[in-house]
Amino acid sequence: MKGNKEKKAIPRANSRLNRREWLAGYLFLLPNFIGFLIFTAVPVVMGFYISLTDYSGYGEKTFVGLANYAKMFQDSDFKIALQNNLIYSLTSVPLTILFALLLALALNRKLYGGKLFQTVYFFPNLTSMVAVGCVWLQMFNSKKGPVNQMLTGLFGVDKPPKWFMGTSTALMTVVIVVVWKQAGYYMVMFMGGLKNIPAHLYEAAKIDGAGPWQCFKNVTWPMLSPTTFMVTILTFIASFQVFDIINVTTEGGPGRSTEVLVMRIYKEAFKYARMGYGSAIGYFLFFIIFVITLIQWRGQRKWVVE
Repeated sequence: MKGNKEKKAIPRANSRLNRREWLAGYLFLLPNFIGFLIFTAVPVVMGFYISLTDYSGYGEKTFVGLANYAKMFQDSDFKIALQNNLIYSLTSVPLTILFALLLALALNRKLYGGKLFQTVYFFPNLTSMVAVGCVWLQMFNSKKGPVNQMLTGLFGVDKPPKWFMGTSTALMTVVIVVVWKQAGYYMVMFMGGLKNIPAHLYEAAKIDGAGPWQCFKNVTWPMLSPTTFMVTILTFIASFQVFDIINVTTEGGPGRSTEVLVMRIYKEAFKYARMGYGSAIGYFLFFIIFVITLIQWRGQRKWVVE
């Protein structure tokens, strides 16, 4: 009898211990959960509600349903911003990945001063985009900038590019600056992926007579697919959230040549006091990012080599 009582007491003690651990775990998560509700969940819900109204930032809100969403596809400013954003994403993402990968491949070799070069290439990522924009705005000054002075003095270019001041060159100039700044960060990610590739795979490939290109094509690139997949997702999301560099350098101009979706949201909501319409564009942007991310995750099985 005594043994049976002891056996019954053990599960009860274990259940009490589990409850205490469960309670302690949720108490540790509670501050973060409260912060998530206050600073993320509630603003997201309120933002969606505002997108269904004609709220101007002041006064009362009048419910208008999906009128703001219907207005987007008739708004030429929105169409141009979407077009510019797509061009920017389809150029900046591949160039960032390519530049970061080339840097990682070069610095992954045992070079003299390799650590120094890693620091130099990573350093721009530690600098504020606002500061970077101010520096490159002076570098690419169409009249007194050192880049155009070099093109004119050393290479004899009579009509150097206008860079940020030209309607045909402004967006590509922004791409150049962003790639320069972000490549160092993704270079570190690619270098981490390269370090994880087993050396015996390269040895086996060389025994079979593979050259440098065959080793990259059949060993390095497939083994880097998880890193490349993650970098692609991150760069695509970042490309649709670009704002600070454009706001500092061009403010969406000249004309509307560099106006992107986030810049359009900023102008509609805070400059023109159309909070409802700005929120609708914001949720459309969220939908684009969600769809792109979902497509990439669905294609992960075909792309990523495990």
